[in-house]
Amino acid sequence: MARLYLFAEGQTEQTFADTVLKPHLARHGVYMHGPILIANAHKKGKIHREGGRNFDAMQKDIARSLKQDSAHDVFFTSMIDLYALPKRFPGTEKAARYDNDPYRRVEVLEEAWAKKAGDERFIPYIQLHEYEAYLFADISKLSFFYQNTAALEKLQRIVDDVNGSPELIDDGQDTAPSKQITKLLPEYASEKVIVGPQAAERIGLSKIRSRCPHFAKWLGQLENLG
Repeated sequence: MARLYLFAEGQTEQTFADTVLKPHLARHGVYMHGPILIANAHKKGKIHREGGRNFDAMQKDIARSLKQDSAHDVFFTSMIDLYALPKRFPGTEKAARYDNDPYRRVEVLEEAWAKKAGDERFIPYIQLHEYEAYLFADISKLSFFYQNTAALEKLQRIVDDVNGSPELIDDGQDTAPSKQITKLLPEYASEKVIVGPQAAERIGLSKIRSRCPHFAKWLGQLENLG
């Protein structure tokens, strides 16, 4: 049996972790505490959470948690986006050598973060390129929320163009997964906290991990903790 703390970048990830990951991992003997939004700033003695855009604040948040619960059977992980990763993130210079290999690029960043944390109980996970990539694992499930056939067909062509691997949809300001969805389904922008996790739940972890290798590797690591 193992316990797990998860630090989420935003409410969409937080809800997904709580409603989808938490019950799944429990079946593997890994018991997740309530996912918490990661720190974004420390001001006047208060921690401001959500955003994942301040590395120093994130690192202090995790370091404090590692110190507070030092048991050997407790682990910590993250869910933050590679898209718009904060400046000064460790490993950025080395990772830049792999701009044409997103999988190696994100691994380098995670390795550098793990080294910075200096505790084997911390398992960094950086989403490639952001949460909405998971929804492209089966874009048809968005039809439960949006009856716009033309838009859904265009979204399907986007993932088809990257050989069916949603994690390879790039991280441009106009072409990142969430940007592609909101461009064709504008309502998603204000509904993502609800629709994002529910759509992923309809898709299912099995389909997501089969289409998203980086996510699959991380999920396997978490399962093996138990």
